Amino acid sequence: MKNRYILLSAALIVMVFWTLACGQKKAKPTGTIGAEAAEFSLINLNGEEVTLDQFKGKVILLNFWATWCGPCKAEIPDFIKMYDKHQKDGLEIVGVALSSGSAADIQKFVENWKINYTVLTGDEKYLKDLTVKYGGIRGIPTTFLIDKKGVIQKKWVGARTERIFMMEINKYISD
Repeated sequence: MKNRYILLSAALIVMVFWTLACGQKKAKPTGTIGAEAAEFSLINLNGEEVTLDQFKGKVILLNFWATWCGPCKAEIPDFIKMYDKHQKDGLEIVGVALSSGSAADIQKFVENWKINYTVLTGDEKYLKDLTVKYGGIRGIPTTFLIDKKGVIQKKWVGARTERIFMMEINKYISD
C-alpha cells in the first residue's frame, strides 16, 4: 500500500512538471528567424557608439560584410540605391565590417564606394562574439532583415540583388 502511494505521488509530480514544461514557450535561438535580434554596441566611422536599439521602430537590413569580399562589393550599389529610395519609408541599412582593417581603412573604402548608409566596426573579439550571437556567420555577406519590433524576419547568406531584398522589405516598411 505504501509503495502504491509513493508511485502515485511520483507520477503526480512528473505530470505537474511535464505540464509546466510543455506550457512554456521556448525562446528561439538568437540569430534565427522569428527570434529577437541580438543587441550590440559598435562604433561608427566617426568614432561614435551605435546600438541596435537606436534603430527600433525601423526596418533594418543588417549586413555582415568585408572590404575584401567580392560578393559584398557586388551588393553595395544596390544597398546605396535602396537606402536612397526607402530611407524616408523607415528603412535602415547597417553594415558591420568584419576583418577589414582599421576604422581609417574602412572609412577610405566607404568614401571610395560612396556608401551612404551606416557602417560599423569594432574590435575583432567583439565582432567574433557578435557573429556567434547571430547564429554563427559562416559566409559573407550575410544579411538579416529585422522588423520594426526588432524581430529577425529573413536571413540571406551570399549576395542578393535589390529586387530580392525589396520583395521582403516591402512587407515590413508598408506597415
